[in-house]
Amino acid sequence: MKPTIAVFFGGQTCEHDVSILTGLQALRALDPMKYRAIPVYIGRGGDWYAGDALRDIGAYKDFGPRAARRVVPVRAEGGMALYGHPEDRRLFGRYRRIERIDAAIPAMHGMNGEDGTLQGLFELMDVPFASAGVLGSAVGMDKIAMKRVFAASGIPVLPDVAVGRDLWESDREGVIREAEAALGYPMFVKPANLGSSIGISRAKDREGLIEAMGVAAAYDRRILIERGIEDLIEVNCAALGFGEGVRASVVEMPIRWDDAALLSFTNKYARGPNGKLGQEMRRRIPAPIGEELTERVRALTIQAFRAIDCKGVARVDFLLDQKDGSVYVGEINTIPGSLSNYLWSATGMTFSELMDELIRCAYAAHAEKRKNDYAYESEILLEAGASLKGAKGGVGWK
Repeated sequence: MKPTIAVFFGGQTCEHDVSILTGLQALRALDPMKYRAIPVYIGRGGDWYAGDALRDIGAYKDFGPRAARRVVPVRAEGGMALYGHPEDRRLFGRYRRIERIDAAIPAMHGMNGEDGTLQGLFELMDVPFASAGVLGSAVGMDKIAMKRVFAASGIPVLPDVAVGRDLWESDREGVIREAEAALGYPMFVKPANLGSSIGISRAKDREGLIEAMGVAAAYDRRILIERGIEDLIEVNCAALGFGEGVRASVVEMPIRWDDAALLSFTNKYARGPNGKLGQEMRRRIPAPIGEELTERVRALTIQAFRAIDCKGVARVDFLLDQKDGSVYVGEINTIPGSLSNYLWSATGMTFSELMDELIRCAYAAHAEKRKNDYAYESEILLEAGASLKGAKGGVGWK
């Protein structure tokens, strides 16, 4: 019997639409001869939906509950089950199992899906899942925490100043002085917990810094101010695997269409080489950076992947300073757009083979988890019971 693999996408996030694209790509790449693939869509309001209608991108242009069945997750023996929502009149007020899931592939981007929240649910449900776990997802999402872990692991990152929105609102002048003294201009200002370049601005002077801080503060209470590089090259590389069996992809160089020294959300996902929307971003694969630098980037990719205990596939974005040849890790994307299929296809791996590998990683990590002993017996409850029986004013133990 073929295992049922659920692909999760959508979510309450600014990257909701991009997640739908990644999810539909993943669904189509799953080999129907090996798996029974089902879509699970998390709407903008947080409700879950399942049903074949979700395979059609047209269903999301004016999405309504009639497009699919609303479901709720329930823990089941050896996996997760999806039950019809009790408010669904078709169920006559009763829960009814609609699907049983053997493994999950999160195709989520951004908050409430890529940040460890959904991964925590999968852990509680005891279902294998093909992305970084709670730790790797949470650290990978928060740029400030990510940089602190990378720096402690000996991975090169740019100098920065981390600021809370409350501090910015109460002591704007102090924040500006600290950033100017520590970093100088230009600076990049980023919300700590958003991806896809949303809310990220380049500040070339004090006026630009004030404006950039306002933009970032609208998206997150934690803000990262980072030293800018005047003459930079951006390159990306993906890692794939679990535990010791991790390998790096080819290295790509994204091509920008503006001079902002930063790939915008539109450039990343929607703008083509002629500037029109709806076409894939241009890339140079492999990146023309020389063999020695390519191997350094690939080695740092694996080091970053392991530093936050990732699994499955992740993409690491790098900044290269052309002035002095320095290499910096910008960030790690624990669930990259299109699952970085284009980087693996350049090595000869098909999208279907990539999905096979992700499922293998999910099952391997789940089997590793099963080796942990959760059945430690203690005398705490026996001692507490005796204390409670004789206690009138309180419990006599700590």
